Amino acid sequence: MENFVVSARKYRPQHFSTVVGQAHITTTLKNAILQNHLAHAFLFCGPRGVGKTTCARILAKTINCEQVEKDGEACDKCSSCLSFNTGSTFNVHELDAASNNSVDDIRELIDQVRFAPQSGKYKIYIIDEVHMLSPSAFNAFLKTLEEPPAHAIFILATTEKHKILPTILSRCQIFDFKRITPKDIVVHLEEIAQKERIEAEPAALQIIAQKSDGCMRDALSMLDKIVSFTNASLTYTNTLEQLNVLDEDYFFSMLELLNNQDLPGVLSLYDEIDKKGFEGDIVLNCMTEFFRNLLISKDARSISLLQVMDGFRNKYIALATECSTSYIIGAMTILTEAEAGFKQAKNKKLHVEFHLIKLNYLKQAITLVSEDGIGKKKRIDEIKSVAFRQLTIREQKTIGEKIQAPKVEKPAEEPANHLPAMGNPDNKENETNNRPPLNQPMSSSAQNEAPTGGLGALKKIRDQIQNRKQEKSIVFSLSDEKLNEAWNIYLEKLAANNQVTSHSNLKQAKLSIQDETNFEVKAESKIQQQFIEGERLGMTLHLQEFFNNNKIQYIVVLDVSAENTEIPAEQLMSRKDQYLKMVEMYPIIKNMRDQLNLDLDY
Repeated sequence: MENFVVSARKYRPQHFSTVVGQAHITTTLKNAILQNHLAHAFLFCGPRGVGKTTCARILAKTINCEQVEKDGEACDKCSSCLSFNTGSTFNVHELDAASNNSVDDIRELIDQVRFAPQSGKYKIYIIDEVHMLSPSAFNAFLKTLEEPPAHAIFILATTEKHKILPTILSRCQIFDFKRITPKDIVVHLEEIAQKERIEAEPAALQIIAQKSDGCMRDALSMLDKIVSFTNASLTYTNTLEQLNVLDEDYFFSMLELLNNQDLPGVLSLYDEIDKKGFEGDIVLNCMTEFFRNLLISKDARSISLLQVMDGFRNKYIALATECSTSYIIGAMTILTEAEAGFKQAKNKKLHVEFHLIKLNYLKQAITLVSEDGIGKKKRIDEIKSVAFRQLTIREQKTIGEKIQAPKVEKPAEEPANHLPAMGNPDNKENETNNRPPLNQPMSSSAQNEAPTGGLGALKKIRDQIQNRKQEKSIVFSLSDEKLNEAWNIYLEKLAANNQVTSHSNLKQAKLSIQDETNFEVKAESKIQQQFIEGERLGMTLHLQEFFNNNKIQYIVVLDVSAENTEIPAEQLMSRKDQYLKMVEMYPIIKNMRDQLNLDLDY
């Protein structure tokens, strides 16, 4: 029985031209070899499974090739290339720093570096996972790495560049490997499938490429596993089943149910997904990625970021036009919060269902306004009171006016059976006593006068309300008379609320109008200034309402002349004088003393 070799080893690139997705690095290395501009130390860094160690081996073979081709590739014919391909070369040494990371291992390597190669130009040392070296090993390696012998070249490889000491990084020529795109992975898998006579649907290979997350080694491992399960026949369905990937059709169906606010359908669909063995965090993560794809499908400039199967691309673009940006972002926020709190939840399924319920009523919870294709929450600038129908007309009082319910005069001659006039306070007789018999017809004068009086009264009320609305719509400017009137009204409110100290301080203030909407309040002392500032919010709202002008503002300044007339700082006051001064400024102190029967010790 022939030994099976996994695809990741069997189809490992042997030349720069066969490396997938790293053309920016392979081109640079080939030009460096052709121009003989080789550095003494290289650092290959990047994600796992993208070709770092592979490129290091190809570089090591090509450097010692005796007949380098014009395109910078190894000839695979000379003794150096043949010995490398068979694994019998003595010029290439590989060290796994994950298991050989001590100072002694590095010292042993340094001892080997001193000896020149028996054949070929260079001795190449490949140190994989170099970030695993201990700090002591790094320090022991520094001097040799900076000034190695002319025949030594170091190639370091790592997946975690940030863990390497800056002193090491500064001594190396750094090459950053990038993730392989799904398109390049699919092309490479198709080539391998043809060579291995594997029947594979394009959709299945695209699923493998997406699941590999840019790692070619993972993609080849998945391919081997699915080939063994399906007997070399890959379909979209069995690939989803083997890779434990949710079909995107579930999410398109879920979005349709969410748009219709079909909560039973949403929960039933999630229950179906749960019974297939998919954990809640996987469902939340896939749904978040689904809404992310919808978001980038809304703009043609970002459509290139959509890495999905060709069959779903047009479906995403069509569906993105029906969903607002606000809704998509809101859904992503809910799903992200759900995924973050999934580990702490005791009932995992209930946790997911709760956030699906929030998603179901997301459109109902927010009011969206369409503006340039961007949905925003509607802003309500003012609160509108609910209008109630007034059934009883009563006497109403307002500032400076008194509105009375209109009266309807009785006709000069009214039949005895005439209905009483509406709103007549003088009619004290029982309405049932004055009501005519049912079989007696209403007189013509009653038929004409009663409706006319009632409608006239309602018309007067409507006119008065309309006049009041017009008066409220008028914006008033500041004047000395009106300002003093408004200021005194507020002082009356303070007195009514027993705020004696604030009342006395605001009463002593001096007002000075600056312009139509601004005035100045002068305080005689800092204490008075503080009390006036304490009433700023209430006073400002009162003045703006009084003048029906939201621009009314004022500033509080300290009257320097009044401040200077006070007792000089160097003049000391006795305790009794201090008390009398405080009582003069704040009479409430004397009231408190009298109520508590306090005896003062001056």
